[in-house]
This record gives sequence, C-alpha cells and structure tokens, in this order.
Amino acid sequence: MNATGNTGRALPWALVTPALGWTLLFFVLPFLAMAFSSLTAHDGGGFTLSNYSQFFNNPAYWQAMVNSLQVTAIVTVVSVLLAYPFAWILAEQVPERWQRLALMLAVLPFWTSYVVRSYSWLLVLAQNGVINRALTGSGLFSEPLQLANTRLATITGFVHFFVMLLTLTIFANLKQLSPSYRKAAADLGAGPVRTFLHVVLPLTLPGIMVGAFLTFVLCIGDYITPQILGGNNELLMPQLVMMQMGRRGDFPLASALSIILMAVVTVAYLACARWLKIERA
Repeated sequence: MNATGNTGRALPWALVTPALGWTLLFFVLPFLAMAFSSLTAHDGGGFTLSNYSQFFNNPAYWQAMVNSLQVTAIVTVVSVLLAYPFAWILAEQVPERWQRLALMLAVLPFWTSYVVRSYSWLLVLAQNGVINRALTGSGLFSEPLQLANTRLATITGFVHFFVMLLTLTIFANLKQLSPSYRKAAADLGAGPVRTFLHVVLPLTLPGIMVGAFLTFVLCIGDYITPQILGGNNELLMPQLVMMQMGRRGDFPLASALSIILMAVVTVAYLACARWLKIERA
C-alpha cells in the first residue's frame, strides 16, 4: 500500500518534469541571463541602470515604443472586426458537414512560410504590383501609389495573418455556445440585435480576448513583417532591439529594451487576465 501510494504521488511529478525542465532550460535561464546582461555596462563596467535610463531619456526610443503600440492596437482591432463576422458565418451559416473544409481553407495562410507571405504582400503592394496596376489601368490614378514600405503595408501583412488566428479562437467559442441561450432571449422578447449585444457577445468575449491577446503578443514582438513591408521607414521596438545587436553590438542595451517590451506584454496580460482564466468544471 505504501509503495502504491508513493508511486501515485511520484507519477504527477514524473509527467510534469520534462515540461518544467524545458521551461527552465529555454525560458527561465535565458531570461535570467538577459536580465543580468541588461544591468551591465556596454564597456564592461559594473552593474548599472544606464541601459534603462537610455530608453526613458531618448525620444527616438520612446517613439519606437509608441509606434509599436499604435501598430499593434490597429492590427488587433481590425483583426477582431474582420474575424468575428467571418467566424460567425463559419459557425452559424455554413452547414456543419462543410465546416471542417471551410476551416481548412481559412487556415491556408498558416501553411506557407511567414517570410514568403510577407514578400508576397510586398509584390502585391509594390509600385508595379497588382493593386497599382489595377488603379492606374482603370484610370483612377495617373501615378502609382506608395503602398509598399509604409505603415499601411505592415498592418496589411499583420492583419492577413492574425485574422485567421482570431477566427479560430472565436469560432471555437461560438461552437460552444448553446442555442438555448438565444432561444431564451427570444422568448423574453429580445430581437436579434439585442440578443447579440446582451447574450452572444458577452458569452463569446473570452474567445475574442484570447485571440486579441495572442495577436498583441505576436504582433508587438514581430521583426520580420515590419522589416520587409515597412522598409525601415518607421522604427518599431523589434527593429530597435536588432539595431543595438547588429549595428552597435550593444547587447546590454538590447537586453534592457527586450525586458521593457516584456513588461509591456505583462501589463497587457494583466489587463486581459479576467478573460484569460481557464474555468474548471
């Protein structure tokens, strides 16, 4: 009996140990190394907070953070507004036997390389790309528009990817919503609009917030899309971090900027925490 009890107590630890070891090796230890580096001087001196003070005292660094927050906020809002009706159509209008096929078609962008998608949008938005050729060919504009290498191009590339991610989280939430809620609202005299605003939307808000938070985290730390589609015309935080490492070799400052970016993500998590909790039956 004692041996059986010991085995029962050891089994959960045996199952969770690989995950804990992986987290310790590839997250905790690198994070501690980065935090240690952020407190050291670039010239090899002792501990200092100068790397953090540079961020707060340099207007260009502040502007990079503002740019990142603006782009991320726009991408998140636009992606939610596009993904919710798309997920609603998949969950409510598409026959159930066709929903798996529709979902598979919806996530096709995930099957291609992230870099390939970004370069594809660069070709579409270029001065001799599909959009400008259509605009100039139709006579709406005499000269090609500057669409590539702009904030609009960066946001377009982000939205193309994150709409699909949000669609999955919202679709899953809509499928879990019992039809009895809407029937009860209708029995109490609520119309379709009031039912959606007061019943469906609040109950699907967790799915929206989960997708929005994932969009925020992935977008604010993304380097590839702004680098390819933005054309270095607007400095974002990931570009600023890479600039410190690639051009200046200033790893302590890059570490400090990364810690600050992680702090912003943590604040976003705390703001969304009430909707991100996993409820247990």
